Amino acid sequence: MPKNKIQFQKGLSLHNFLQKYGTEELCRKRLFKKRWPNGYICPQCGHGQYYALKCRLLFQCLKCRHQCSLTSGTIFAASKLPLTIWFLVVFLLTQSKEGMSSLNLGRFLGVSANGALRVKHKLQQVMKNADDNLQLNGLVELDDVYWGGKRKGGKRGRGAAGKTPFLAAIARNEQGHPIHMRLSRVGSFTTSEISR
Repeated sequence: MPKNKIQFQKGLSLHNFLQKYGTEELCRKRLFKKRWPNGYICPQCGHGQYYALKCRLLFQCLKCRHQCSLTSGTIFAASKLPLTIWFLVVFLLTQSKEGMSSLNLGRFLGVSANGALRVKHKLQQVMKNADDNLQLNGLVELDDVYWGGKRKGGKRGRGAAGKTPFLAAIARNEQGHPIHMRLSRVGSFTTSEISR
C-alpha cells in the first residue's frame, strides 16, 4: 500500500526550530526581516534611515523622529510574553495535526492556562482573518450544511429550529488535491446569499 504523501510530508523538527528561533535575538531578527524585507521604513513618513534605541528596544526615524517598536501593529504588540514563547506557540499549533489544548499548551510553555488561551485565541483570529481575505479559485467544490443539534419536541431534519446554515467550499489544484477550505455562515441557501 503506497504512503500518503500529505501525511508523510517533511515538517520542521523541534531541534531545527530551536536553531532558527531559540533565542530572543533570533526571533527579533526574523520578525524584522519579515516586517521590513527591504529594510526599515518609518510608518509615519516613509523614510528609510533610523537608529535603534537600546534602552527601550525602539527604532527612531532620523527624519521625523517617530519611534516605533518591532512589535507595534502586530499580534505581538502590548504582550508581556517574549517572542520566543510566541514563536514556540506558533510552531506547536501549526505542527500538530490534532491541535493542542490551552491547558496542555500552558503546561508546556510554563505559563498560566488563561495566558495560553489568550495567545491561542489571538493566533487563531489572525489565521481566520488571513483565510477570510483569501479568494478561492481553480476548481471549487461547494456544499451546504446545517450546524446544530436536535432539540426535544421540535421539528427534525434540515428545517429544524436552532440550526445554523453553513456553506463549505474546497479549492482543489489540477491534481485534485485540496488547497484551501472555507466555511461561511449564511442566512439561508438562496442564490443571492450563496453568490455573496
